[in-house]
Amino acid sequence: MESAKNFRDLLIWRKSHALVLSVYELTVNFPRHETYAVTNQLQRAAVSVPANIAEGFKRRGKPDKARFLNIAQASLEECRYLLILVKDLGYADTKANRL
Repeated sequence: MESAKNFRDLLIWRKSHALVLSVYELTVNFPRHETYAVTNQLQRAAVSVPANIAEGFKRRGKPDKARFLNIAQASLEECRYLLILVKDLGYADTKANRL
């Protein structure tokens, strides 16, 4: 297997970028009063995942790379919770096969 030349070559980055696009599509129709609350928080958490993967890709030391990947992982868990909240609030159907 050929090594990645840039972060866009990473399958995990491509999947996390697809998650961001899905989150933006999902949040388009959220209630207006959620613009600066759940909508913004979910979008920011989602964007943090591929952004930290990309930043970690260029870090030289293994501990530094691991730190950014851990941040991405934590942001993904934040997204997981926010998607549960969105479903429970009745804003959208967030079944796993959709996102």
